[in-house]
Amino acid sequence: MTPRNWLIGILAAWAIGFGCTEARAHFLFVKIGPMAEGGRSAEVYFSDKAEAGDPKFVAKIASTKLWLQTPTGEYRPLTVRQGVDRLRAHVPASGPIVVVGECRYGVIARPGETPFLLRHFPKAVSYSPRNDAGRVHELNDMERLRRREGASVEISAEFLPSQINLVALRDGKPLPKATFHAVDADLKETEFAADEEGKAAWKPTASGTYTVYFRSDLKTPGQVEGQKYDEVREFATLALDWPLTSEGPDAEAVSLFEDALAARAQWKDFPGFTAEVSGQFEGRPFAGSVTVDDAGNAQAKLDDEAVKSWVEQTLASVAMHRIAQEPGEKPALRFLDADESHPLGRLLAFEGGQFASSYRVKDRQITTVNRAMGRANMTIITLDNEKTPEGHFLPLGYSVQYWSDATGELTRTESVRDRWARVGAFDLPASHVVTVSADGGLTTRGLALSGHKLTPSK
Repeated sequence: MTPRNWLIGILAAWAIGFGCTEARAHFLFVKIGPMAEGGRSAEVYFSDKAEAGDPKFVAKIASTKLWLQTPTGEYRPLTVRQGVDRLRAHVPASGPIVVVGECRYGVIARPGETPFLLRHFPKAVSYSPRNDAGRVHELNDMERLRRREGASVEISAEFLPSQINLVALRDGKPLPKATFHAVDADLKETEFAADEEGKAAWKPTASGTYTVYFRSDLKTPGQVEGQKYDEVREFATLALDWPLTSEGPDAEAVSLFEDALAARAQWKDFPGFTAEVSGQFEGRPFAGSVTVDDAGNAQAKLDDEAVKSWVEQTLASVAMHRIAQEPGEKPALRFLDADESHPLGRLLAFEGGQFASSYRVKDRQITTVNRAMGRANMTIITLDNEKTPEGHFLPLGYSVQYWSDATGELTRTESVRDRWARVGAFDLPASHVVTVSADGGLTTRGLALSGHKLTPSK
């Protein structure tokens, strides 16, 4: 099974109990996603499968609280935002991730049955980038740190190369002979028992997404919001992708990305060019000339230094993306999810990359680039391409969003429109318009090039 970084917690139907090995009811799902659009997030939703939430139940789970465990054992509250069909909380883009939660679902009272208070204590773990097996010890170190106060039931884990050692805890103490259940992404279940010390060893039989859980009941009556109950049913879950680290590149992902790179329009044997330039920079008109050399360096002859810097940076960036590069080492990429129906294509990433980055590819085009850049996460989404006479793709429009890495909030959006002019064998920039939206308002910058002349060969 292709890794998806979906981390699942199960709640409602299993609280009542069932005898089959496949569940067909609504559950509470907690998902820590990969580095994607807007950064990385933990999501909570209520559904009958681990794919999409049911909007009817969002209000019922809106009180769910999530905490991020730090490497020093502290628990930092996460801001949980309610969406149409799920809850979402921003988490760091890389490194070991441990998220714990608490959801008091409420009192469930059915005619002829014991009314009970249902509580859920999920834990989700993930490691990103998933390419360094030696660093999984960081998750083990975090698991040995203090438990979160208020978590009455919990699963503690030790991650080994071929198995996971589990301990069922109630109020921080081992729970003898607890019954564990391991559930995969298709909601198929395996049951196994802990020993007298609450310990059990579990070996996942295949790669994929799993949740391990146990249930513990208290014969403690009480009342919540005017509803009486006779007992409390609590669930502790541990959710993860297995294996925690990757097992080498995915040939299909590598082929998909290489094919998209080959389909881009490129300037081969580019000699450089000169052109007249004019436009407007945030209300200030300008005109002059530009030179772009064969290495992509740009020089502009303009009186306004602020405009000159922007024009040179813009044209240098355009050239950098178009000039053909010498072939390097074969890229090592893996899929980060199994969502083949996503409108922008499946999510994939380089193994061992310098940045926490990911991409989407569809129809031989790189449609999305996600990148963590320290204090900000950037997402570039291609809106429109055109084909050259050779059948290669040139960008006509794309958007760039910047998100705060600390809060996950959107801070800036750029909408870009490009047009091209065919000169000899090269598609050279003809116009570039950028609209920027931020807290300070909306600004527009644009340039147009004319009279292109290729630099004579030396």
